[in-house]
Amino acid sequence: MKNLLYKEFTLAASPLTYIFIAFSVMVFIPGYPILVGAFFVCLGIFYSFRNAREDGDVTYTALLPVRKSDVAVAKCLFSVAVEMISFLLCLIFACIRSTVLVSVGPYRTNPMLPANFVYLGAVLVIFALFNSVFISGFYRTAYRLGGPFIAFSVAAFAVITAAEALWHFPGLGVLGGVADGRTHIRALVFAICALFYIAATLLSIRSSGRKFEKIDL
Repeated sequence: MKNLLYKEFTLAASPLTYIFIAFSVMVFIPGYPILVGAFFVCLGIFYSFRNAREDGDVTYTALLPVRKSDVAVAKCLFSVAVEMISFLLCLIFACIRSTVLVSVGPYRTNPMLPANFVYLGAVLVIFALFNSVFISGFYRTAYRLGGPFIAFSVAAFAVITAAEALWHFPGLGVLGGVADGRTHIRALVFAICALFYIAATLLSIRSSGRKFEKIDL
């Protein structure tokens, strides 16, 4: 597995995957749906899947003296690693925006979802959808990319829309707060989203390995 992961990071990964991690900095854009940054991170990972398919990497790796299921698992773990690096950056940037920059004009009057615990939780939900919808869907055939990515895109933008809209509804304003004394509620939302990410990702890794085992390349 160690060698497979090394191959994923050094040979199979598209440069765009690493470049798109920089979209985490979108958290600093006021008046913009900052959750779109998480979608672009997933788009960057998508390019690694596309490059691997076009270069015949899937078949080549399956011919190596490794367990067939480990080929899919390594790809999943590579994706999770990119997601976690991006999430760590989002966390750091969100802390800066919600503390040092919280009273700056463009952020103080920002009508969009602020960089709080709800935002961080929604980032994890988008990553979880990528793992469970796109990656798991891709390994049904280990070739078709379009359908699973379109399905993920629809689900991701539904989450973005819901996250931006819900805190404007009566009684749900706490979701869009930053320093109002109700951080524990937003932290609970984040915890639920984190548990969802863990469960969905583990199930995706397991199902991807099983599906790839059954494919006749």
